[in-house]
Amino acid sequence: MGYKFKIFAVILLVFCSVFPQERYPVKIGSKKFTESVIIGEIATGLGKKVDKNVEHLEELGGTRVLWDALVKGDIDIYPEYTGTIKQEVFSGKISSDNELFNSFEKLNIKISGSLGFNDTYAIGMKRKLAKKLNIDKISDLKEHPELRIGFSNEFMDRKDGWHGLRRAYNLPQKNVRGLDHDLAYRGLESGDIDLIDIYSTDAEIEYYNLKVLKDNKHFFPDYKAVFLYRADLEKKAPGTLRQILKLENSITEASMIKMNEEVKIGGKSESQVASEFIKNKFGEIGDFERQTFFDRLFENTKQHLFLVSVSLLAAILISIPLGIIAFRKKKFGNIILSVVGIIQTIPSLALLVFMIPLLGIGSWPAILALFLYSLLPIVRNTYSGLQDIPENLRESASAIGLPDRAKLRLIELPLASRSILSGIKTSAVINVGTATLGALIGAGGYGQPILTGIRLDNISLILAGAVPAALLALMVQGIFDLFERIIVPKGLRIKSN
Repeated sequence: MGYKFKIFAVILLVFCSVFPQERYPVKIGSKKFTESVIIGEIATGLGKKVDKNVEHLEELGGTRVLWDALVKGDIDIYPEYTGTIKQEVFSGKISSDNELFNSFEKLNIKISGSLGFNDTYAIGMKRKLAKKLNIDKISDLKEHPELRIGFSNEFMDRKDGWHGLRRAYNLPQKNVRGLDHDLAYRGLESGDIDLIDIYSTDAEIEYYNLKVLKDNKHFFPDYKAVFLYRADLEKKAPGTLRQILKLENSITEASMIKMNEEVKIGGKSESQVASEFIKNKFGEIGDFERQTFFDRLFENTKQHLFLVSVSLLAAILISIPLGIIAFRKKKFGNIILSVVGIIQTIPSLALLVFMIPLLGIGSWPAILALFLYSLLPIVRNTYSGLQDIPENLRESASAIGLPDRAKLRLIELPLASRSILSGIKTSAVINVGTATLGALIGAGGYGQPILTGIRLDNISLILAGAVPAALLALMVQGIFDLFERIIVPKGLRIKSN
């Protein structure tokens, strides 16, 4: 037996040496703007030359979401910018490259060389308005406090964003609002705002005929595009990493602007543009898979149903007992109702972000957030349904000697069933809508085409997520209406009608 095992081991060793395989699936992240998604798609296409299981988790939100996911190990690599690393990730505490590399080493993180282009922040406005007001540089804005400003939400909060810019230039503007970066261009075009933050490689600069104001005090640092990746990737997937790092010094600023333009204005998908870049730059055929509308709809529906069904089932199993306890134990019940009520007041996006340190990114933090949002309607309706049962019916059940458990099962829960089902139905409908936000942390679902549609200013894509979500909500409501006819005693249904 030992002799045969040795022969098998030698054969297996020879096979692995001749046909090496990387079993570690590399997860590539990207931020919620087009350029980052394109670079992520290029990296994914190159990585798949070695490992077909390379996965691109796209549009994961802002810097903090990606950085925390990288440090925690939820993703292995993502495109970033040197200015963002120094000013946002390390809060401006890094002054030299040596300090930067030492800080990365402590966190098991490495940084690639520059991908070849600098995508700095800039301030832009319509050329016509800039000419009318004689504005050429950022310092000229001091003379125009009346200007309406729409900055991206991330820029509003960054240390190298609005607050730092305002101090550096002593700007007087008060009418400043935060909004999505891609929606800012639409607001500028419609005349609702006068000034926005832009990326120097944005295709919209030329498309909307914008004036890029000179940063005459050199406030914005260089934002050279790089990859940040986990150091253990060198051992777990060396071939995949080598393929991705072929991008060092391979993307010029002009080529990046062109790729952004092809997606944002030309209507091509990021994966198609990435595939063409790989072919033109490296002479290799990119791994571009053209998905049909129905392919995407099926995948999004499957992901959305998973988020909603798991979170709702968990909420039902927990909420009904909590509602019963709240009814039976009055003092403890007030605490239960208060806690689930407070949870409901937390903004859904904030709750999703709170889940990331606990569970990382992907489906499970979204499921936990949806579960928490589902508690209040079911707990409250269970409590109310039991509370509203006429006292004489309870006394009758006690008079015939029914124990508490039997009274609950045979009398109280059936009488409260209509109220309980109403709470479940409310939670289910809320879940379907709220689950669209899960796409911000990589959970997929109908939120994915909505986010992409907003980013690309594509109404069709937005509708591709919004319409199925609305139809699913209606279908869920219809299913629970059917359940009500089956589960709720007929006498209660007649009385309620």
